[in-house]
Amino acid sequence: MEKTKGVLKNYNQEHLLDFYNKLNNEEKASLKKQIKSIDFQLIDNLFKKNNNIIKQQKEFKSMTSHETTDEYFDLGLQSIFRKEFALVTMAGGQGTRLGHNGPKGTYILGYGINKSLFELQCDKLKNIYKKTNIYIPWFIMTSIENNDLTIKFFEKNDYFNYPKEKITFFMQDQLPMLDINGKIIMSSKSNMKMGANGSGGVFSSLAKSNILKKMLSDNIKWIFIGGIDNILLPVDNPDLIGFAIKNNYKIVSKTITKKDPNEKVGVFGYLDDKPGVIEYIFMSDEMNNLKDEKNNLIYKDIHTLSNLFHISILEEAAKKELNYYPALKKTEYLNKNGDLIIPEIENAYKYETFIFDIFSYVDKIGLLKGKREEIFAPVKNKEGVDSPETAANLYNKIIK
Repeated sequence: MEKTKGVLKNYNQEHLLDFYNKLNNEEKASLKKQIKSIDFQLIDNLFKKNNNIIKQQKEFKSMTSHETTDEYFDLGLQSIFRKEFALVTMAGGQGTRLGHNGPKGTYILGYGINKSLFELQCDKLKNIYKKTNIYIPWFIMTSIENNDLTIKFFEKNDYFNYPKEKITFFMQDQLPMLDINGKIIMSSKSNMKMGANGSGGVFSSLAKSNILKKMLSDNIKWIFIGGIDNILLPVDNPDLIGFAIKNNYKIVSKTITKKDPNEKVGVFGYLDDKPGVIEYIFMSDEMNNLKDEKNNLIYKDIHTLSNLFHISILEEAAKKELNYYPALKKTEYLNKNGDLIIPEIENAYKYETFIFDIFSYVDKIGLLKGKREEIFAPVKNKEGVDSPETAANLYNKIIK
């Protein structure tokens, strides 16, 4: 304990033990385990960078996207027949914004569909089975917060009649959330408030869980990584694989065109001659409205989190240290008196990495065009844009 106290004092986090003497033995052991797992130097460095985290202005250039072809479809199908393809689904979030108490993937989409987001994604894999008679390995990234409930949900639903042995769960890494003074937030007297480390954390989590090693031993070469909230995620269309094979790309993405110049989305482009995603907050009005000779927007190809990676990229990505970015969030916390406080304004920093930051480590990535109404129906908000209603409307049109 003296060593632990010394570490906490060095990083001004002694408050983590404020209620230690009031805990039972199990709670004490849990808290000490949490403290031992924290990289306090990393946390300290991240907080000190908070005010200097805005990306420096870079030179932006547009990127070209391409139409799909039957040849791409056929090449991709052949790869699937060779059992070279796998799906990774990022599903570590909760359904709070949807008014759902539980993992987001367990949210049941109504409007005549009446299936969970997990089942809707599983249906995509069943579509591949219908074409190839092959069950694709499915790796689902959960969080410490929702892992057990996610597994129980799959067990309760008999894995949606998909082979249990083809589904593997693994957990995403987390970092403590910090208050505006850099103090780690406590969610209870024995627990720190943790936050998932963002979409970029998928690479290290695949390596730490030995899934990457399993993929290599199983001769998997192409891995689609996407989120759980897009119910039209195009994992069942082999053209993305064929597009990569034909053009010797190590990373390819399915993209759609911006609805209008001011749509708040990240778009593909070159940043200082390296491929990446330009976040909308760095796009000027001039860039948003810039058009070519055919009157098409120049910065138009949206990053929809529909990315395919060659296995070699995942190996390299697991060794990289991606940049963390702070996001100011509103979260409940324990005050000095041990009372749980629900704040009215944002009060805590959550640190995240982004999957698209790995793009800059290759010379080129391929963009394959898709139709918005066919591949992009996110379920993010309880109502309005990107809500269950808008997603269900698109889904029903595709199915019918």
